[in-house]
Amino acid sequence: MPRHARGAVATLAALWCCVPAGFADDSAAARASPWPDSFVVRVEAMALLQTLNAELLSHDSATATLERWCASHRLASPPRIVAERVPGVDQPASEEQRRELGVTAAEPVRYRRVRLRCGAVVLSEADNWYVPARLTPAMNRLLDTTDTPFGRAVQALHFQRHTLAATLLWLPLPDGWEMNPPAFADSATPLSVPSAVLQHRALLSLADGTPISELVETYTGDVLAFALPAPRPSN
Repeated sequence: MPRHARGAVATLAALWCCVPAGFADDSAAARASPWPDSFVVRVEAMALLQTLNAELLSHDSATATLERWCASHRLASPPRIVAERVPGVDQPASEEQRRELGVTAAEPVRYRRVRLRCGAVVLSEADNWYVPARLTPAMNRLLDTTDTPFGRAVQALHFQRHTLAATLLWLPLPDGWEMNPPAFADSATPLSVPSAVLQHRALLSLADGTPISELVETYTGDVLAFALPAPRPSN
């Protein structure tokens, strides 16, 4: 491994072993102390995004995954995900989505757009096309009248998640960074994190394979809206 990469990994280990007791409660507070734009911090940002991506890929409920992420990074207290509905937006299911959901052109498919918040931090925006006939009346009432996240509303169905696409929308480090030293110097310049960093497209289905929902989830830069731990002094 190149010397600069070994140094980055060693510094990351030091960062992770010294997590302070207090983190920001919301994204505004986190932005008051932005991450510095350095090579090591970009390595950490890349590792965090890959970790979140792997967690989403290996669990059926994005809501539960984001709740764990919120708790472990102390983004809010209590670390509970709320689906903030976006009113007045409608996107009819496309022919391709209807094929993937296994419904005819005449069968109802409902659309729901939400922002998944943990405290004041919006962690993702989700577009959801679901088949109401495959849910219970109580589940449909929850989705129609409350801000309950879809995964929580239908959890009694024991659905399974099938990822159709997972795309990193932001790469903190360029391709080949491990072989060629990047042109990032340690400085007081803040790291600019884009508003969208990761996107998943997934199909939720019942145990027998019947689809109930198709989701497009766009994860925001606020998944990184917590204060960096201070490195432990070397002996």
